Amino acid sequence: MPHRQRPRRGSLQFYPRKRAARNYPKVSVFYGTEEKPLAFAGWKAGMTHVKFTESNSKAPSHGKPVAKAVTIIDAPPLLVCGVRFYAGRRAIGEKWMDNLPKDIQRKTGRQAGKVVEGAEDVRLIVATQPQNSFMKRGSEVFEIGVGGKNKASMATALIGKQISAKDVFANGEKIIVSSVTKGHGFTGPVKRFGIRIQWRKDKQMQRHPGSLGSETPGNVDPRTPMAGQYGYFNRTETNKRVFLISNDIAKITPKGGFLNYGKVSGDYMLIEGSVPGPKKRLVIMRKSDGKASPVELSYISTESKQ
Repeated sequence: MPHRQRPRRGSLQFYPRKRAARNYPKVSVFYGTEEKPLAFAGWKAGMTHVKFTESNSKAPSHGKPVAKAVTIIDAPPLLVCGVRFYAGRRAIGEKWMDNLPKDIQRKTGRQAGKVVEGAEDVRLIVATQPQNSFMKRGSEVFEIGVGGKNKASMATALIGKQISAKDVFANGEKIIVSSVTKGHGFTGPVKRFGIRIQWRKDKQMQRHPGSLGSETPGNVDPRTPMAGQYGYFNRTETNKRVFLISNDIAKITPKGGFLNYGKVSGDYMLIEGSVPGPKKRLVIMRKSDGKASPVELSYISTESKQ
């Protein structure tokens, strides 16, 4: 008999497989040395497709017309609520804006504070502004990194101000996206791990993993495919190109708005490919070390994607 080989089914990359702590990701590593914020966030509104001529000289399709799927991110400006100072991984102080909105103040419970000199790292505390979008929800509060040598002075100067997507990213830039995936609740091992369905006489348990392991030692390996929580995971994807940052909503809005979302009313971003998470999920985007390759779009589809 020939020796048959195939790649294993089911990824071992993400363990433990458990629910995220909140409905938007926590990001702790930021890249970039420019004197500007190093991340931004927006809500996933939907997907469409675009056509353009590939400008990346290393791409096989260089100089040829290309059609690709893109994700539309509703990206109204973020409000800089405060600044947090770090010594290593430990927060040693923070400074907040004077007139902190009440809904944000209830979430944070913090106000006032002062600048800490000699901090090793400085991060902005920002909040989303759903009132500037079609979203009907409360503000999400999280941290983003800043670049440059004078981080403290630059960060404190931004307190109380708004930052937009154009202040962080440029067209053609490669970014890192993080989000929380769609939740599926309690599922079996076939859907959760992609194991093979047993044949019809196998103990009448066709969707069972089979053996759970050897008798010695008498324990079950944590990697054994078993039923449990599936989805609602923190996931990160790299090398996503920014195709467009604009506020011309007529270019992207289909008739009747985006299915299960509504209408994008202000700034938006077109991100190459798909992005983790369902619609209305907050997506945090970070700068990466990839080189930018500007994109000139020749066509953006506004057909309804029902």
